[in-house]
Amino acid sequence: MQKSRKKQSFFNTDGKMDITFLSLVLILLTIGLVMLFSASYAFSYENYGNSYRFIARQAIFAVAGVIVMLVVSTINYRIYRKFAWIFYFIVMAILIALLIMPPMLKGMDVKRWLVIGPINFQPSEFAKFAVVLLLSSLIAANYKLMEKFGFVAFLLGLVAVPCALIVLEPHLSATVLVFCLGIVLLIVGGLAKKYIIGGIGVGVVGVAALIVSGAVSYASDRLQYWLNPWLDPSGKGFQTIQSLLAIGSGGILGRGIGQSRQKHLWVPEPHNDFIFSIVCEELGLIGAMVIIILFCLLVWRGFTIAMKANDKFGSLMAIGLTFQVGLQALLNIWVVTNTMPNTGISLPFFSYGGTSLLILLAEMGIVLSISRSTNLEKT
Repeated sequence: MQKSRKKQSFFNTDGKMDITFLSLVLILLTIGLVMLFSASYAFSYENYGNSYRFIARQAIFAVAGVIVMLVVSTINYRIYRKFAWIFYFIVMAILIALLIMPPMLKGMDVKRWLVIGPINFQPSEFAKFAVVLLLSSLIAANYKLMEKFGFVAFLLGLVAVPCALIVLEPHLSATVLVFCLGIVLLIVGGLAKKYIIGGIGVGVVGVAALIVSGAVSYASDRLQYWLNPWLDPSGKGFQTIQSLLAIGSGGILGRGIGQSRQKHLWVPEPHNDFIFSIVCEELGLIGAMVIIILFCLLVWRGFTIAMKANDKFGSLMAIGLTFQVGLQALLNIWVVTNTMPNTGISLPFFSYGGTSLLILLAEMGIVLSISRSTNLEKT
């Protein structure tokens, strides 16, 4: 890591962005849009009388997201440090407000969604970025204190606050993501080994205490039907069973794009969290492995950008944002294959959700901005 001597400015267009990282993002986005249309058109037509309802909206957000990503890539990423605390407190205030107010989406008893006119989104998406931004800023400025218990406890507290608020929504998968992001940044930032096990232990005990207390009692049901979805094959185990049937029927080569049978009103809302099961059915094991490899390459390239960053803040930001994509993809695939309980987690670049896609592409733009400063093309 080389220390940057350049004077900080708002824009950074001197260096070239990392084309490999950009290409991987665009490839995953393109495949994701194709698979979203294939997975959604039957459900969309049956429920809305329009096969293009989901893909049309997602395509608009994808185009807008790519534009935002390219614009953000020209902004000096160091500027965001000035707003780290402000952004963190705003997101925490929104999460608290969600818990106080009644659920904003009709027919749902969870408080994950904020509705503003025609737009609805999950503030937990912003919480992930808020934690990455604030921890990257604090660790970069105080890395010599990473062996001090008081400072480490302070950082863990900053991670614990959004985790506690999100788990009460309840949204266990987002809680796990935020917690893991915090722990990874602490470890990469130089956390003393004696605190690593303790920090993980505190987080696990905290979540377990909430579950035992009944604050997130739904988790126990999900554990039960994860171990044996056939306990309620037409109810709580239905989605998992249909997902496994879709994966199994895809075989090695798959049925072909558009040829899925399970998306025809068998897999519930196949365009959302369980879209990977349709991917497996239509593209088979080989296609699924190609997509997994693309995610791995994206994370690898993001870490490469991080290792060559000019400062600790840029390095930590690049690690946090790319690790978030990789971990979220991994957890989604585990859920779809019933490797872990169903926690309602989306697949980056694939699952339907315009606002979340826009946020994701903006975050990828920050990684590209960091790559501009490192001038990777010269290495």
